[in-house]
Amino acid sequence: MELVRLWLVDDHELVTEALAARLAEVADLWVVGRGATDDPDLVSRLERDRPAVVSVDPDTSRVDEGELFDAVRRGAPQARLVVLSGLVDTARVVAAARAGADAWVPKAEGVERVVEVVRGVARGQGWYPPEHLGAVLRAFRDEVARYREGRDPLAALSGREREVLAALVDGLRGPEIAVRLGLSSNTVRTHTHALYGKLGVHSRLAAVSAGRAAGLVPQRGDLPRSS
Repeated sequence: MELVRLWLVDDHELVTEALAARLAEVADLWVVGRGATDDPDLVSRLERDRPAVVSVDPDTSRVDEGELFDAVRRGAPQARLVVLSGLVDTARVVAAARAGADAWVPKAEGVERVVEVVRGVARGQGWYPPEHLGAVLRAFRDEVARYREGRDPLAALSGREREVLAALVDGLRGPEIAVRLGLSSNTVRTHTHALYGKLGVHSRLAAVSAGRAAGLVPQRGDLPRSS
């Protein structure tokens, strides 16, 4: 029997311990590590433990969801990503899919569903709740249509809004964006809310996902960082 190496990323230590204990009872699952979303050694620990599947609970994440997913990808680039969430928000589900999540499991589904999904994604499958799957498929279908038609999905954005979006994709926060672009924090907030509206998104993660889907890639370099 081939064991599935599983890593748990969650800020609820007691909940994570309880879940790890339950999963330890499953013969073909091996919880090789667990940690918090803001663990400064998350990337290196994932690199060391080489999980096949990483589960992430972003609901109370102490870092931006996009940054969290990026950290997981850097530490375990070959691992499958499963989101465990107690929140029902179609926009977040779609954003997670765009960010590369292989599955989204509502916590209300229970441990049995988690086990089923983890086994499935380890075999290359994916899983999304049926009530959200349609939105996920439509989002990717629309992106393919825009690509085939040669349309710029960011065409509605002003030049400054594009710059703000590019900074978001780079992982910068409001004060850091203000420094980079020479703007006030209030102006950055105004541009951010405007681009959210034009892209039809409601969160930073969703905006970053839309930007990456349109071809923007992180260009960190020697970017100014706020203290």
